[in-house]
Amino acid sequence: MYRNFALAMVLVIYLNQIGAADDWARFRGPEGSGVAVDSNSLPTAWSPSANLAWKTPLPGPGASSPIIVGDKAFVTCYSGYGLIQESPGDIEQLVRHLVCIDVKSGKKLWQKDVKASLPEDPYSGIGVTAHGYASHTPVSDGKNVFAFFGKSGVHAFDMDGKALWNAEVGKESDPAKWGSSSSPIVYKNILIVTASAESQSIFGFDKDSGKELWRQEAKGLDGMWGTPTLVKVDDNRTDLVMCVAKELWGLDPINGKLRWFADATGSQQAYSSVVLDGKRVYAFTGRGGGSIALDAGGSGDISKSNTVWTGRDNASFSSPIRHKNKLYVVASSILTVVDAKSGERLQQLRLKGGRKTGGRFGSLDYPSPVVVGDRMFYLNGSGQMFVFSLGEKLKQIALNTVTTEKEIFWGTPAVSNNQMILRSAKYLYCVADKGDKVEPNATLLAKGGDEPARPTPRAGGGRPGGGRQFDPMSMFNGMDTNKDGKVTEKELEGNRMADRLKTLDKNADGAISKDEFSSGISTLFSRGGGGNRGGGGNRGGGNYGGRGNDTRPDRPQRPESVKK
Repeated sequence: MYRNFALAMVLVIYLNQIGAADDWARFRGPEGSGVAVDSNSLPTAWSPSANLAWKTPLPGPGASSPIIVGDKAFVTCYSGYGLIQESPGDIEQLVRHLVCIDVKSGKKLWQKDVKASLPEDPYSGIGVTAHGYASHTPVSDGKNVFAFFGKSGVHAFDMDGKALWNAEVGKESDPAKWGSSSSPIVYKNILIVTASAESQSIFGFDKDSGKELWRQEAKGLDGMWGTPTLVKVDDNRTDLVMCVAKELWGLDPINGKLRWFADATGSQQAYSSVVLDGKRVYAFTGRGGGSIALDAGGSGDISKSNTVWTGRDNASFSSPIRHKNKLYVVASSILTVVDAKSGERLQQLRLKGGRKTGGRFGSLDYPSPVVVGDRMFYLNGSGQMFVFSLGEKLKQIALNTVTTEKEIFWGTPAVSNNQMILRSAKYLYCVADKGDKVEPNATLLAKGGDEPARPTPRAGGGRPGGGRQFDPMSMFNGMDTNKDGKVTEKELEGNRMADRLKTLDKNADGAISKDEFSSGISTLFSRGGGGNRGGGGNRGGGNYGGRGNDTRPDRPQRPESVKK
C-alpha cells in the first residue's frame, strides 16, 4: 500500500510539473523566451470563421499581453478616459481592469477594477497616446496574479479575484511623459517591479505580503521600457539582467544591487527586452543603436571581458526571439535573421501582405514574435499574424487574421496547451485547431516567392525605429494640407505629435514654416548616439535626446553596487 501511495504522489508531482511548464505566466512566457512548450498542434492557418475557438469582449484597450495559468487567462485593460485623442474625457474617470477568462470556454470569470490614483500623465502628445494606460503585462506565480498599473501601483489578487495587497511605486513622470511598460517578474518569493518613469526605481516586494524588501534608484532607467530577464549564471547565482539606455545591467535579485554593467548599444531608448541563451544575453535597440551579445556574470565593468560581439542590426518596439542558433528581429515590417554566434546578418525578408498600422512614425507594431516548434508567429498592430517556417532558410507560410473589423492589436500572443490567446483593444481571441479548412491567403500564392528586403542603412542612418529612410520634408508636405508652405495649428489637429511639433514654431506666429521645421525636426526626434558605444559618466542617461525638463530628485546613474 505504501508503495502504491508513493507512486501516486510521484505521479501527482510529475503532472503538476508538466502543467506548470506549459503555463505562459509572464510577459513572453517561460523565462521571457517567447518559446512555447508542447503546443505543436497549434494550427498554422485560421480566419474569423475557421480555427477560432472563441472571442470575448474586453472592458477596454491596453498594450499589455495576456498570460495563461492553468485554465485561466489574465489580461489588463483601461477605460473611462483616453480612448479618443480628440476627446479624451475626464481623467478622474480613468479605471484599470484585471480580467480573468476561462481558457476552455472564453467565459469571463471575474473582473477587478482599480480606480486611477492621480495625478496621471494626460492623454496628449506622442507618448501615452501611443499605448494608453494598461501597458504592463501581469505575472503569476501559479497561486496569485500581480498587476502593475504604473502610478496606481502594484496590485495582488488570488486566482479567484480576491484582493490581497497593493503597494505604491511612485507618481513621477519621465521628462517626455511617455509612461512605462516594463512588466513585473517573479524570483523565488520576490515580485520585481521596474518603475522607471514612476520613480526611476526597481522594487522587490514580498509576493505574499506586499512588504517592500528592497528598492534601488537609478536615473539610468530613463528611456527603458523592456522587461528584465533572470539569468542563471551557475548553480549558486542568478542575475537580474536588463537593457537600459546604452548599457546592460546585471543585478542581484535578492537585494537589487548592481553586480555588473557593460557598454551596450548607442541608443538612448531601450524598448525591447533582452534575449536569453543560457548565460548569454542578446540586446537589440532601435534608433541606430545596434545590437550586442554578452555573457552574464562577473563584477564591475565587464564591457571588454564579456562582450562576445556587437552588431548593426536594430530592433524597434518588438522584442527579438531566439530559435536554435539564430535570432529573429522584426522592425518596420522587415524580418532580419542574425547568427547568434557571430552577430552576422544571414537573411532579411519584407513581411508579405502587411498592412500599415499607423501611429507614431507610422508604426504601432508592439507585439513580439513567438516560436512554436519550428514555426514563428508574428502579430502586427493591425491584427495580421505572419507565420514562418524556421528551416535553413526562413519562409513565410501563412498570413492570418481573427477579425475583419478595424482593431488595434498591441499585446504579444500567449501560447499554452495548443491554444493561442490574442488581445486587441476590444476582444480577447482564442485560436485552436478545430479541424477547419482555411482557404490559402491569395497574397502568399502570388508569384515570386518571399520578397527580400532592401538593405537597411547602417546604425544611425535610418529613420527612428530602423528600416526605411526618414524624410522630414515628406512629413512636412503631408501635414501642409493646403500647400501654402506652412503648417498651422488647425492642420495639426488630430496629429499624435501635435504638442511636440508646435514647439518648432520659434517666432510664435501660430504656424510652422519650412525653415522652422527643417532646422528643428532633427533635435525634436534626436537619435541619441548614432550607434557609437556609450562612454563617460553620462552613459545610459538623459531625457531621450533633450525632450522635456526633468524636475525629479537627483539620483545616481546606476543602482547601488554590490560591495566586493
